[in-house]
Amino acid sequence: MESEAATVRAIYRYPVKGLSPQALERARLSREQTIPADRLYAVENGPSGFDAAAPAYFPKQRFLMLMRNERLAALRTEFDEATHTLTIHWQGADAASGDLRTPQGRTAIESFFARYCADELRGAPRVLYGSGHSFSDVAKKVVSIINLSSVAAVEDAVGLPVNPLRFRGNVYVSGWPAWREFDLLGQTVTIGKTAQLKIVKRIQRCAATDVDPDTGFRDLTIPRTLLRNFDHTDCGVYAEVIANGEIAPGDAIVPASQ
Repeated sequence: MESEAATVRAIYRYPVKGLSPQALERARLSREQTIPADRLYAVENGPSGFDAAAPAYFPKQRFLMLMRNERLAALRTEFDEATHTLTIHWQGADAASGDLRTPQGRTAIESFFARYCADELRGAPRVLYGSGHSFSDVAKKVVSIINLSSVAAVEDAVGLPVNPLRFRGNVYVSGWPAWREFDLLGQTVTIGKTAQLKIVKRIQRCAATDVDPDTGFRDLTIPRTLLRNFDHTDCGVYAEVIANGEIAPGDAIVPASQ
């Protein structure tokens, strides 16, 4: 099957797991790595066993995350990559700010979450970081790709608007028909001039997608809608970067064989 012309519409990263997306004008992809600074930090929800000296994958339930802590979506956060400063805005005001590389900065952020998520915590919240580590939902370092036509199909099934950011993807693509991304499993795609990614896995969706990313309310039942209408609970795919390159909105995305 020939691939329809497809285009990158937006690129996002999530510097702190569970918090706000950050739109990127371009991103440098490196072999076997995530989008730079994607899920670079996480906030531990009670003792997780994470060892910063030997960082390893842990399931998302060990951290504050939207599947269980939908109130996170009501926050607006900004991350300054140059200074690693996270600023949290809540109810129209600056609620906390700190350099996540310093004890004082981490304490400022941890103290905010100790108050904001007090009734959802299993222990003291702690900002986590591991050199070279990404707090992804999967063990391998991947880039998530969301087909906007698939989101539109979900929207039609729901009968209400569905913000694509519910799916917290890295690369949003237009031009493919709905669910075309699933046909590309095991194949390599080229984005822009040189970046190549191998599509390795469908993304199974959880209750995090039920949360409106603007309001923080759990107002839809996305996994249930997917199962009822499409006989699966998947939306989007994971891809491994196999050749370096810079990508940007407007870039073409095509199977490498074409």
